[in-house]
Amino acid sequence: MSSNTLQSFLTENLQDLKDRGLYNEIDPLESANGPVIRIQGKELINLSSNNYLGLATDERLKAVAKEAIDRYGVGAGAVRTINGTLDIHVKLEETIAKFKGTEAAISYQSGFNCNMAAISAVMDKNDAILSDELNHASIIDGCRLSKAKIIRFNHSDMDDLRKKAKEAKESGNYKKLMVITDGVFSMDGDIAKLPEIVEIANEFDLMVYVDDAHGSGVLGKGAGTVKHFGLQNEVDFQIGTLSKAIGVVGGYVAGKRELIDWLKVRSRPFLFSTAVTPADAAAATKAIELLMESTELNDRLWENGNYLKKGLQQLGYDIGQSETPITPCIIGDEKLTQTFSKRLYEEGVYAKSIVFPTVPRGTGRVRNMPTASHTKEMLDQALSIYEKVGKELGVIS
Repeated sequence: MSSNTLQSFLTENLQDLKDRGLYNEIDPLESANGPVIRIQGKELINLSSNNYLGLATDERLKAVAKEAIDRYGVGAGAVRTINGTLDIHVKLEETIAKFKGTEAAISYQSGFNCNMAAISAVMDKNDAILSDELNHASIIDGCRLSKAKIIRFNHSDMDDLRKKAKEAKESGNYKKLMVITDGVFSMDGDIAKLPEIVEIANEFDLMVYVDDAHGSGVLGKGAGTVKHFGLQNEVDFQIGTLSKAIGVVGGYVAGKRELIDWLKVRSRPFLFSTAVTPADAAAATKAIELLMESTELNDRLWENGNYLKKGLQQLGYDIGQSETPITPCIIGDEKLTQTFSKRLYEEGVYAKSIVFPTVPRGTGRVRNMPTASHTKEMLDQALSIYEKVGKELGVIS
């Protein structure tokens, strides 16, 4: 017999989320996650994928993944520290380090795991972390796990960061101080002010930690936000994912060799989770090699991103402060946002609604993610649908 307390909790709280427009429906795809997807037999222009460069369906990646399965099998068979480290894991990490311009790198099973691993392996209850208020949930959870004092600073507010860094340093209460920021903020598409952050870090002896999940493959001709600003030698931790622009799955931390050596012996997700599959390691390595060889996909991504952004602005949509291909259409009210997304779906565009707690209350939005794989015809069709639905619901005039 199941617990009545649990049943009561679930029924009450699920209904509350539905009543407030905060319940998320999951739509299984019946196709690959490309520029056009199929859901329940319906073809839709896909503007919700993180597959920025179209590499998730790239034939070159598929080929090396199949070869890796034939040679190594479907799983690594053990955690990295026992005998789950295959030579292709080593090659992946060497390739990541070269890509990011660091001495070494370590790979994990996901980007989320990276933040759970790296923060708590270095920071503890005697330390403090200055964290941008809009940092990703995995950063927040990694900070909590470390038991360090978390000091939030206003989003990209350098005066607030300097003030709080000065207070933390002069208090004498903390052994180590770290500043953490996303490189590209995933809900608004704006870029961290890394040069100013590094300057403040140097002034107050802060470690600098950048989660570049949405910057790798996008900024710096693909190499990321840190490379975009030329700060490879100034940033201690470069965190990234292999599941967005890279098109596969997994994550990594890149930095000094001693840092990577420490994470290999002290970061719990590395020590207690089986390594990524051989196919994933091979495909991710191939993707990064392609990005180092050519900027073609990156160039196409930006061309498409700028085209869609300009079109949405001309229609009168509020796209916030986006500086990257990530382009939100900020609607505001949660229920209207859900309705807006549903009408786009009915007309042939898949642009998922994003509401609290992913974004602050009252800032509901649909987030558009154009990719290198979209054609101008697809984007024009999407803009036409945005015009129709926006006017119908009174979002634009």
